[in-house]
Amino acid sequence: MDRMFYWMLMPYRRYAEFDGRSQRMEYWMFMLFYILVTLFAVILILAAVPWSEMEAAEAGQQVDAEPSPLFWVGFSVAGIFWLASLVPSIAVTVRRFHDQDKSGWLYLLNFIPYIGGLVVLVFMCLEGTRGPNQYGPDPKDPNQTAVFE
Repeated sequence: MDRMFYWMLMPYRRYAEFDGRSQRMEYWMFMLFYILVTLFAVILILAAVPWSEMEAAEAGQQVDAEPSPLFWVGFSVAGIFWLASLVPSIAVTVRRFHDQDKSGWLYLLNFIPYIGGLVVLVFMCLEGTRGPNQYGPDPKDPNQTAVFE
């Protein structure tokens, strides 16, 4: 379990490091952490919505339906987490491209509507190149001790 959190938080330790390489484990554990925190924030937001009052308003009754403070806590958690994770998520994606000996500029594929995100998703699933490449040593090579330093 401790090792899992190590991989989840590694992109935050390498916050704005766009050079070097990252293996699939680092990327996907970071994405799992990102999804779990986002899901937690969404659950907080949805738990705070006054659903019964909204149903009454839909029925035509005059109701003052305001969300509880928990809504704003969830909304704040989501916003702060998104801002804190923006740069690390870009950086870990760029390093995944580097691990495949591809330019980090391929990240811009995400901005192509409909298919861009799917293309990047496929690239993130591919294995990196074995051995050193132009972006650095192989992060999976057990003989390399200074890869993440």
